[in-house]
Order: sequence, then C-alpha cells, then structure tokens
Amino acid sequence: MRRQALIALPSYWRRNWLQFFTLLAGLALATALWSGVQAINAEARASYDAAAATLGEGQYAQITANSGLPISVEDYVALRRAGWLVSPVVEGRLDGVRLIGVEPLTAPQGIGTSALSIEAELPSEPTLWVASGVSVDGVTTVEMPELAPNTAIGDIGLVSDLLGVEGISRLLVLPDQPRGQPPLESIVQGLSLQTPQGGSDIGRLTDSFHLNLTAFGFLSFVVGIFIVNGAVGLAFEQRRPLVRTLRALGVPLKTVIAIMATEMAVLSLLGGVIGVVLGYFIAAALLPDVAATLQGLYGADVGGTLAIRPVWWLSGLGIALLGGMAASASALWKLSRMPLLAGAQPRAWSMQAGRGRMIQTGAGLVMLASAGVFAVIADGLVTGFALLGTLLLGAALLLPMVLNAALALGQRLAKGPLSEWFWADTRQQLPGLSLALAALLLAMAANIGVSTMVSSFRQTFVGFLDQRLAAELYVTARDEEDAVALERFLTGKVESVLPIEQIDVEANGLPAELYGPIDDRTYRDNWRFLSQIPQMWDVVQAGDGVAINEQLSYRGDLQLGDMLELPGITLPVVGIYGDYGNPIGQVIIGRGAFKGLYPDSQALRYGVRIPPDDVGALTDQLVNDYGLPEANVINQAGIKAYSLDIFERTFTVTGALNWLTLGVAGFAILMSLLTLSGMRIPQLAPLWALGLTRGRLERLEILRTVMLTAWTFVFALPLGLALAWVLLAVVNVAAFGWRLPMFVFPSSYVFLLVQALIAAGAAALWPALKLGRTPTSHLLKVFANER
Repeated sequence: MRRQALIALPSYWRRNWLQFFTLLAGLALATALWSGVQAINAEARASYDAAAATLGEGQYAQITANSGLPISVEDYVALRRAGWLVSPVVEGRLDGVRLIGVEPLTAPQGIGTSALSIEAELPSEPTLWVASGVSVDGVTTVEMPELAPNTAIGDIGLVSDLLGVEGISRLLVLPDQPRGQPPLESIVQGLSLQTPQGGSDIGRLTDSFHLNLTAFGFLSFVVGIFIVNGAVGLAFEQRRPLVRTLRALGVPLKTVIAIMATEMAVLSLLGGVIGVVLGYFIAAALLPDVAATLQGLYGADVGGTLAIRPVWWLSGLGIALLGGMAASASALWKLSRMPLLAGAQPRAWSMQAGRGRMIQTGAGLVMLASAGVFAVIADGLVTGFALLGTLLLGAALLLPMVLNAALALGQRLAKGPLSEWFWADTRQQLPGLSLALAALLLAMAANIGVSTMVSSFRQTFVGFLDQRLAAELYVTARDEEDAVALERFLTGKVESVLPIEQIDVEANGLPAELYGPIDDRTYRDNWRFLSQIPQMWDVVQAGDGVAINEQLSYRGDLQLGDMLELPGITLPVVGIYGDYGNPIGQVIIGRGAFKGLYPDSQALRYGVRIPPDDVGALTDQLVNDYGLPEANVINQAGIKAYSLDIFERTFTVTGALNWLTLGVAGFAILMSLLTLSGMRIPQLAPLWALGLTRGRLERLEILRTVMLTAWTFVFALPLGLALAWVLLAVVNVAAFGWRLPMFVFPSSYVFLLVQALIAAGAAALWPALKLGRTPTSHLLKVFANER
C-alpha cells in the first residue's frame, strides 16, 4: 500500500494544475525577492573585501596627518631612519577612477597586486594594473579582475605624477616592528597612529544599509509565503477524502505524513530554483542604482555587474525549503491530530480551523503586546526590527478576527434575504481568503510606511539642502598655492568668501569631521539646530563651545553641556544640528580655535556669496580670466541636483521591493480566488436555481473582493503609519544616527487605495467570469450529486 500511496498523493497536482502553479509561483516569487536582495548584498560585500585586500584595510595600522594634508617625504624618511617599518601610499581619484600608488620595495606582502611585488619583473614603460572595465589615458593598463571595482594601482611615483600631488596620503605600518622603537610623537609631530579594526571600514559603515535591504527582502519573502501557505492549506483540504481512503485501506498515518512532507520539500526546492533565477534578474536590474547610492553616500565602489556567488543562491534555496516546510507544518500537524474518519465529516476541517482561529487571535494579541514592549525598550537595529516584526505579524494574525467581526456586524444590519446571504457567504469564504488578505495587508502597510518615510525624508532633505547650501557658488582650488591666489582674486568681487576646511579627528574616541567656519551671517541666518543654548554662535566663535551633528550626539550619547574631547582641546557641546544624508559625525569649532589647533591647514574649497544674478558672470571670470577648470566651479543648483539624485537612487531599491511586494499580494488574491472558484459552485447553484442571473452573481463576487480589500486597507492605514514611525524614530536612528520628522500624505494613501481596489477588482474579474460561464449542466449536477 505504500507504493500506491506514493503514487496517489502526488497525482493530485496533475489534476489540479492551477494550485500547482500557485504553489510554485508563490515559492518562486518569495525566493526571487529574497535572493535578489542577497545577491546585491553579496556583490557589494565582495567589492568591499576586494578594496580592503588591495591596501590591507583592517589588517595593518596606518599613520595619517592630523591636518588632513599629505605626509611629507621628509617625515617618511625620518620615520624609516628611526626604525619604523612603514610603507608609503598615495591615493586619489582621476576622472572618477580610484588611483592607488604603492612602493613595491617596502609594501607588506599581499598589498596591491602580485605584479608589483619585489619578486616580480616590473615593466619597462609606465603601467597601471586596473580592475575590469577601467581605463586611464596616457599610460599602459593591464587588467586584473581581482582588483576592487573602479580601481587602478601602480608604482607610487607614477600615481603621484598622474594625480599631480606631492607627499604621501598615508603610511602602512608593517606588523613586525623592531624592539626599542622610539615613540611616533618623538620623531615627527602632527601624525597619528590608527590601529587596525579587523575589517573593512566601508563594510562596517554600510552594514546598516544592507541590513535595511535584507529586512525588506525578508518582508517580501513573508508575503510570498502567505501564497504558499494558502495553496498548501487548500491542497490538504481537498485531499482529505483521499487521505481518509488511504488510511482506511491500512496506510499508516506516519507514511502519509512522510510522503506529503517529502513532496513539499521537492516542490520547495523546485520553486527555489526558479526563484533564484528570477532573483538574479531582479538584482541585475537594481544593482546599478545600489552601486550609485553606495558610492554617493559612502564613497564605496561596487561593481555594476553581478556574479553568481554560492552564498546567495544557496541561501535562496535554503530559505525556499525552510519557507515551504514552515507553510506546510500547520497542515501536517492538523492531519496528525485528525481522527481516522474525521475527514469524512464536512465540518471537521472547518471546526479545526475555528479552534485554530482562536489560537491565532491569541497569538496576534501576544505579538502586539510584545511590539508595545519593544516600542519602549527599542534602542538599536535588532530591537527595532524585532518591533517591526512583532507589529506586522501581530496585525496579520488579527486581521481575520477583525474582518470576521466587521462581517458579523454587516450581517446583523442586513435587510432582505439576498443581503443576509451575501454577508453570511462572505464570512464563510473568509478562511480561504484570509492568507491572501494578510499578504495584502502587509504589502499595503509596507507601502504606506515606506512611502511615508521616503516622502518625509524628501521633504526634510530638500529643506535641509536649502539651509546648508546657502552659498550661490562653490569653487575648489588646485593646490594650496592656488588657494591663496584664488582668495585674493575673489576678494572685492563678492560679498563674502567662506573657506570650507575639514580635518578627520576622533571626538570622544569616535571618528568625526572637524570644521572651523569663519564668523559669517550665512551660518547664523541659515543653519537650524535641533537644540542649542542662547547665543550659540557667539559661544562657538569665541572658542568656548562646539556644535555637533545629530549622528555624533546619538553615537556618543552627548547632550547640551556634555564635554567633547578633541585632539588638543576639550569643550562643552552648545548646539546639536540635523545632518541628513551623512553617516559620519561632525564637529564645528570657532575659527580661531581651529587655526590654533591646525595652523598649517589650508582650505582648498570655498563657498562664495554673491547676488544670484551674478553667478554666471563670476563663473566666466573664474574659468576664462583666472584659469580655473570648469569642473572646479559648481553652482548651488548643481550640488542640489546631485544630492537629490543620490537621494532618489538611495530609495530606488526599497521602492522597487515595495511595489513588487504589492504585486505579489495581488497575485495571492488572484490565485486564492481562482482556487476557490471551483469550490464555489455548490454555494452559488441554489441562488441560480432561485432566479439570480449568473451576471448578477459575477458582480456580487467582484463586490465581495473589492469590499474585503477596502476593509483591509482601513486596517493597513494605521499599521502603515505605525510602521513609518518605527522606521523614522527607531530604525533610521540606529542605522544612520539621525531622526526625521514624520509627515502624513493623505493624497498618496488615497491613490494607494484606488490602486488596491482596481487591482482587487481585476484579480476578482477572471474568477468571477469563470464562475459566470459555468455550464448549466454543472450547476444542475450540484442537486444530483451527494455533497
């Protein structure tokens, strides 16, 4: 009998191809969205690792200048003579390509490329070793696929000439140093030693970005698994007579469960393979925007082509198998608890479902209670995503109860037999549609939450740019001598010249950028602070306090009045300002204090205040009369456009996943309705026999789906707004260090409702037409057959 059971149970799918398609499509779509995100993350991390390997990032200590300027060759020679085993590195960008120059005789083994090692024979002509697809004019290039994307590496002398720089960007410290080595500060002043962090700096900086992508990918996967759960549940329901027959013929219950579990595992892997292939194409389409975002926000170069890496396609197959087995676990458990002949009772499974609904409601209440606890204690990404998970899952579990209560109220208020039947029949169909509606709930809530977050971010970011990019023109000098001449050229021609100087420092042990702006009305009139003391700018310019950005305030747990330790000075925090789009901490001190700490620092970039009508004329003077390259003169509108372009690209992926998830939810409704349509004939045949036309029955079926979608939206709206609050107030703060104000956008929500209703009506149209075109003979058979 085991052989017969092995043949009989899987044969169900041959007779029910639509459910087979639904099951595979649900698994494939869920896996595609998940594996697509994982493919993007894997490609980005591979690029970080390649970049770190190129210069041994995270492996070797480094020496840098406190001023942020290059280290002089004399200082390098002094360190070598004092016994410090260091190797110079020159780095910069030329036409968008990252150029790295190393010294083969002193570089640690494994740095750069083996072609530059001391054992290798160096070419006779100037040569750069470049990543795939990179070209540099004027020199011979040799392609090295193992290099990080958009990177070229060569001898330090060649790279210095190409970049037109003098000095050394930083010094790599070899791990084995001689004993009795004199301290760094006793040899050269103004240098600092940075210990290795054991990993890629860019990798750590972008972890939160990739975690957000993973979270949205997992949400999409959960929505897809709802489709699978519904298809599996219906398959088990429709196979109950077969299970009853097999058990009555002597097939052990354990054998039936084992066959069905194996069947589900095979189908899960098949759907996973299809999903991984789809995920590859999704990732390939989205990767260019992700690469542009990471380069713009973090300066991370990520390859624009996608490699098939085991880490993401294996995770795709694994999560498909896990999701498929999880979706079938409930049905298998119910089957194991069902008495031998219970399957023959028409109400047996619905009674079991009724008891399960009570358990589901209780679980939903527990989840929402847990979400309330996490809302109070959430202070990081882990607890933030735990809050999101419990909130969304709790709402999804409670949706059937909420809809059932609404339908019960409608039934009590109904007038007339047809109206009463409509409400009662809708309640009866709710269990079969609940999973698809739960998927729709999650998709609409995610759409509302993410769109609210993005729109709030956009509105805040545009205002932030208007405040911070107050200067009409921004110019960059070619070198320090040119900067002095440029200041003289601009003096008298403009209202004010604002030097923009930045030094990389540690503030209370955290990496930060230190700025020392001049005292100008531009800052006093345009900058807005989240919190500040009275006359804050006077205190800062007097050298008695510092202003910090929100990121440093959050990561360093700093509030007004707290002391901030900087290299050579400790001052109280007197102002905290919003700094959106920047992952790094910032500190502003007075101009006098800044020059006292870094007297040799020279600004290369300037903001220029002039009347807006004079921008074009001054640009022509700088380019034609002074001889500044056009690329070194940027007007305010250009910077704003570039910043907004980065902003839009940042949310391209989340927006795409958002709409893909909504599409999956619409597909879930379509498949549920199509699957249920074959089971609806016994309920609709009596009404047809009583005189209702098939056209009217079609309209009632469509009305039912549209009504349930509208009520689901009503439940999704507060859930989506709660989701937006969590993203803005918890997840965003933990991930990026800033908190955004939340705005609501009613017109967007109405537009989403209209879209959802149109999609639901379209999804219901095909099943309704299929029911409406049911042959009269099939309707009459309902009264001839024993049901």
